[in-house]
Amino acid sequence: MFKALPLTLVISIVPLFTGFILGGAVAFIRMYKIKYIHRLAQLYVSFFRGTPILLHIMLVYFAFPMIFDALAVKFGWSVRSSVIPLITFIFVAFTLNIGAYMSETIRSGILSVSVGQLEAAYSVGMTTPQAMKRIVLPQALMSSLPNLLSKFVGLLHGSSLAFTISLQELNGTAHIVAMRNWKYLEAYIAAAAMYWVLTIAAEYGSALLEKRLNRYNRGGVA
Repeated sequence: MFKALPLTLVISIVPLFTGFILGGAVAFIRMYKIKYIHRLAQLYVSFFRGTPILLHIMLVYFAFPMIFDALAVKFGWSVRSSVIPLITFIFVAFTLNIGAYMSETIRSGILSVSVGQLEAAYSVGMTTPQAMKRIVLPQALMSSLPNLLSKFVGLLHGSSLAFTISLQELNGTAHIVAMRNWKYLEAYIAAAAMYWVLTIAAEYGSALLEKRLNRYNRGGVA
């Protein structure tokens, strides 16, 4: 079962970063109400927060190959969707799901920083990107860190759904081991212990990151 740990971590970590980038982009689009696309951003967040992640996996798993093959026929590509690795569907589904949740987390974190700090930054000659990088985003990330950790833990636990499309991550491997040895209780207890250890490690890493980010608050506004 330890052989399944790398795949479980990849399924959890990669969508966390890609979802963070997507969520940040969506958050800024909604905050600044960019013309024409902020409505689409709102629809995206509403749909993916209002439907279960298992449905997202199924939609991507069945719809993505159809779209890819249609484009391949239209543009004369020599490849078809059959060459796409299964893990790609999980990456896309998890990224779309976590991106919707992260957009709200990032947006609330940015809005938690007082407008007065931005005005003070402008008064000393900072541009908006400089103010965001040096003042707003560090504080926003600090306040959003507990939610970001919970999203990672959710991805870690949600990685077990990858078995629905035949990816043998930790939970799926436990199921296969149990079927071979007829030791279901032992296999699932072992899987639960591994998930628990990974969650504790994530909490420890989050505490270290929080300590590092807290340096930005030294001497700052409470």
